[in-house]
Parts: sequence; C-alpha cells; structure tokens
Amino acid sequence: MMTAKKLTIALALAAAATGCAAEAPDAGGEDGGGGNGGGGGEDFTPMTADGTYSVRSKFDLATNAPGAVGDVVNVIIDATDSGDDPANWLLEQMINQLPSGAVKTALDGARPYVAGYLNDQLLSYAPDFVGTMVQIGNDFGQLAKNFGTNETLVVTGTASPYTAVKTVTGAHFKIDAVETDVAFADYNMANVVVPGVGITVSPTSQFGIGQHTVPLSYGKILHIGLDAAIIPMIDSSASNLGELFQGLVDCNEVGYLIASQIGGFGAGALTTACNAGLVVGANYIYSKIDGIDGSAMEFGLTGTARAIDKNNDRKLDTLQTGTWAGDLSYAGTPAPLTGSTFYGERM
Repeated sequence: MMTAKKLTIALALAAAATGCAAEAPDAGGEDGGGGNGGGGGEDFTPMTADGTYSVRSKFDLATNAPGAVGDVVNVIIDATDSGDDPANWLLEQMINQLPSGAVKTALDGARPYVAGYLNDQLLSYAPDFVGTMVQIGNDFGQLAKNFGTNETLVVTGTASPYTAVKTVTGAHFKIDAVETDVAFADYNMANVVVPGVGITVSPTSQFGIGQHTVPLSYGKILHIGLDAAIIPMIDSSASNLGELFQGLVDCNEVGYLIASQIGGFGAGALTTACNAGLVVGANYIYSKIDGIDGSAMEFGLTGTARAIDKNNDRKLDTLQTGTWAGDLSYAGTPAPLTGSTFYGERM
C-alpha cells in the first residue's frame, strides 16, 4: 500500500509533467513558421514593380516583313546586277538629268557602246562602286534582321496588376557586330507613346506585359538607319547616300571619258549631269525606303519576362529573358512574330 508521503510525490511529478506538455505548443508558436518572419523563414513580402525601366526590344523584320525590305534591297541590287552595270545605271541617271539637245541625243544613242567602255574605265575611276552597292544591300538586310527599339516603361500602382506607359524613344541597329543607337528626337521624329499597358507580377516572379499595339514609321526608321549606321561604316565623311555615291565616282573624269566617245563635246554638262544623276539615284532609293510608310505597320505585342530583385529590397530591378508574342501587321496583313525578345533595367 502506498504511503501518504509517496502519494504526494507521485501527484507532484504528474502535475509537473502535465504542465510541461501544455507549455510546449506555446513555446513553438513564438519561434516557428507561419508567423511574422520568426524562425528564420523566407520573406514572402510581394515584390513591387512601380518605377521607370529602360527596355530594349529586338525583332527580326527581315523574316516577318520580307516584302517591304526586299523591294528596297532589289532597287539597290538593280544598280549592279547587269553585265554593264554600274555604268549603265549611271548613264541612265545622267541622261535623265540632261536637258533636251545634242548632248542628250548623242549620249542616248551611244548608250550601249558607251556603257561597255565606261564600265571598263570605272574600274580605274570608281573601283569601289560595285562592291559598295553590294555591301549596302547586304547591310540593309542586316538592318532589318537585327532591328531593335529603345524604350522606357513607366509602371504605376501599389500592387499587381499595375498600369504602365510605354514610350519608344529610338532605334538600335546591329550590322556585322557593330551596334548603333539613334534617338528619334535627333532626327525630328516623334517618340511613340502607348498608354494604359497592363503589368502583372506573379508570386513566382513572372513579369507580364499585357496586350498593346505599337505603331512605327518603319520606312523613316530604316532611312535613319541607312544614314546613321550603314553609311558611316563605309565613308565617315558622307552623311547621306548622295554624298557617298559622289565620293565613289569621279564625275569630272566620267564627263571627260563620255565626251571623248560622243564627239568630244559636252564634257562640262556631262560632269554636272553625273553629279546630279548620282544624287537623283540616291534619292530614288530613299523614296523606296520612305514609301514603306505608305502602309501602316503595327506591332501587336504581349510580353513575359523573369523579374529579378538584385539587392533583396523587394523591388523589381531587372527584366531577364523577355519574349514578345503576337503579330506584325503591315498593309493590313498580320504575320506572326518570331525571334522577338526584350530585357530591361530599373532606371
């Protein structure tokens, strides 16, 4: 039989054990999961996206809009693709600039013979003309294939979904690994502003850009690209296609050579016609480029990217591996976009 003293000790031990068991959950609740950041767990505070971002997009327009660019390249190739080019092309420009009269009649009548003779002479007096025209055609194709836009994205709001204003401020060109940025403002071209763009940031850090439409004056941009990116790579002293052509062809010598083949007269007029013809030929190429804007070109875009918080302040800093989906519409005909990407940084 248990004595009174032993019974008292047993009851005390049981009470102590019961008390410890009851306290255990409370102790764990203060330090463990699910609370306000205790126990060393992750911070699940949502990442905020409001702010201004610098964004660069890249598009392959040679694939997606082959007709518009292809027409221009064909005009450039036309100056070098015949057996008696570029002399025949040059003679055509000159004849068109001459006033009616004996010199024009003589040159037009002797054109087949003069073209062959002049072509042989141009190897001495314009040796780089053919190679340069071929290079321009190739570079123009690259201009379209590696076409980029420089943009700002101003995101406002306190939580996802946000609203943004997208502004295209310039173009980015890449030719033979040489990259060139141009600002629209430097060429009297207005920025393209697209308001009301929806922005989302998911718990898994996916950055979404809602559907929006970006209209671009593609011909004007390609015109800028020719002057700002292609021509300086060929001749740093030329600022446009006419100056480039005149630097390639010695029109004084051309005038003299042609005059010697049509009776020895009109050398001065032929030199003037040569210079004017080169400018007119250049302007014809420009007119084909500018003519692209005769039909509207619009990008219908939806984007996704990986949102990165680089300094752990729960603010989005970088947009990585961004891809654009959607279509490119030219002259009312849409075509799916392929190989279209973007990335961005908080400014």
